This record gives sequence, C-alpha cells and structure tokens, in this order.
Amino acid sequence: MSEQMKNEKNVPLLEVIDLHTSFKTDKGEVKAVNGVSYTLEAGKSLGIVGESGSGKSVSAYSIMQILDANGHITQGRILFKGEDITHYTPKQMQDFRGKNCAMIFQDPMTSLNPVYTVGNQITEAIRIHSDKSKDEANKAAVEMLKLVGINDAERRMKQYPHELSGGMRQRVMIAMALVMEPSILIADEPTTALDVTIQAQILELMMELQKKLKMAIIIVTHDLGVIAQMSDEIVVMYGGRICERGTAEDIFYNPCHEYTKGLLRSIPSVNNMKKKLVPIAGTPINLLNMPKGCAFCSRCDSAMKICLTEVPQELRIDKTHLASCWMNVKNGNYMKEAE
Repeated sequence: MSEQMKNEKNVPLLEVIDLHTSFKTDKGEVKAVNGVSYTLEAGKSLGIVGESGSGKSVSAYSIMQILDANGHITQGRILFKGEDITHYTPKQMQDFRGKNCAMIFQDPMTSLNPVYTVGNQITEAIRIHSDKSKDEANKAAVEMLKLVGINDAERRMKQYPHELSGGMRQRVMIAMALVMEPSILIADEPTTALDVTIQAQILELMMELQKKLKMAIIIVTHDLGVIAQMSDEIVVMYGGRICERGTAEDIFYNPCHEYTKGLLRSIPSVNNMKKKLVPIAGTPINLLNMPKGCAFCSRCDSAMKICLTEVPQELRIDKTHLASCWMNVKNGNYMKEAE
C-alpha cells in the first residue's frame, strides 16, 4: 500500500477543529460556539447533548453552513476527509450538502414545503445532485420511501405533508436526507415532536439504515436517554463549549463534570421510579455576557473561586473520557502525563 493511500485511510471522515461561530445582534456579538473540537469516524455515531442555547445545533449548522445571515464562522476549521470545507465556494457547499452530508431537522411539518407533494420534494434533491431523469428520480424516491418503512409508497409520493402523520413526515425527512446516500447524516432533535412509541421506531430505523448504508451519524439532542443506545461517543455542551466527552458508559456511569451530573439527576430511572428528580438550578447562561471562568459556575453547587475566573482545561479522565471541570483537578481525578 502506498504512503498516500495509508494517509488517506488514517484521515477521519470529519474533523471539527477549534470552531467558533458568532451571531451579530443589536445587543452585541453572541458567541454561540466557542472553541469546539470533535472527530467523527466513518460508520460511527456521535451524540451531541445539551440544553437549549448550549450551541449544539449551531455547531451542526456550521458544518452544513446554513447559518442565518447574521451568523458567521469566525475561527477554526471543518475538515471533510482532510479538506477544509470552510473555504468551499457556494457551488462546492451545495454539492457537499447533498452528496456528502445531509440533515434531518427537528420539526418535519415546518421543514417540508406544504405546497409541494412529498414526491416532488424528494425527487428535487435527486435531480439537483445527479443526472437522473424524472422517471429514474421517481423510482429512486419510491425505493427510499419503502426503505424508511412507509407503506404504499407510490400513493404517498402524491400526497402533501399535511396528509401524513408526524411519524410519517419524519420518515419522509429521513428519506429526503438519505436519498443520495451521504457519508454523514446530521439529525437535529429528530424525535422531539413525536410521541414515545414513534420516537423508538425512528431511532431504531436510523440505526438500521446506518448499518445498511454504512454512514456516520451526528445526533443532536437535549435528551441523554435518546443518544444512550446509539452513540459511540457522546459530547456534552454548555455555553458554547464542550464540558465533557466519552463513551455512553463513561458519561452515564462516571460523569466528571457537574453539568453532566445535573443532567443525569433530572432523568427518571426505571429502576427507581420513586426517586425524586433534581432539576438544575438557575437559568441557561446569557451568551452575550459570558463569565471569565467556567460557563456553568453560576449554577454549580460545587463552584470554587477559581471557577469564576479561569476556564478549566480539558483533562483526560481515562483512555476514552475527557472533561473540563476544576473539581477533577481538586480531586486528582485525571490521568497524569506520565501515565
């Protein structure tokens, strides 16, 4: 094997490096994403979790470069197979969005166009990103609808979004995203508007399609329970920064950031339904007025003086687990360099 082929094989599918994304508003600059870095390998799943305003969705929109007009990537790189897509032209980004990376948005009713049929909206993506004829595009759309579990696909092609149930609309959104078989699927709160039974079906469908199409998935959610079963790595965000990352086992059984611990305390346990849930005190941080130190310190029961003035460094807890919390320094709960 040549050296070039070895290097290409070792390059991750997607790398987000020191990403900063800001929005200019009348009240000042909102730093929605503030130095985020993560890696996504081919065929793997990355879960990004955090409450509203944590920057999780903006980091995903930055990859797709579908930010509002007042939003801009101010610093950092986004590498797709080693190539920095932040320097892509609009035409290159259009090709990237359809062929290499696709997105499922959180509300299918507002994401689908109400005046066009389901078939029209799916075939449009095929016609834009390929040289298939109208008949070939229709055939591919029907096959994809069948793949995502929609019955009587030929009839559904002629229906409008309002004629379908919430679960059906979400399946249509998945079909639209996957019709070009992209390398990366970004799912932004894909089950928020659905009831619990349909949520489970959609998540199971996504896992099945991931194995079948061998794609990588980034799933963005506020619900730790949603990503527990389908993420190879979980990233916890707060205040535009990553506060903890690791496997599901690391995050659920050995949380090492006070914010992650707070999230877990607010999740019901099937093993102890009588246990009282403890909400996280206070309100989400104002991104227009970020503190000098840890973004979570004003809501943290364990906050120390250093938390107010210095941003904690990301420390390695073990081989797969990293966290940015001064409590780990205080308790010596991290791997020393010699180790």
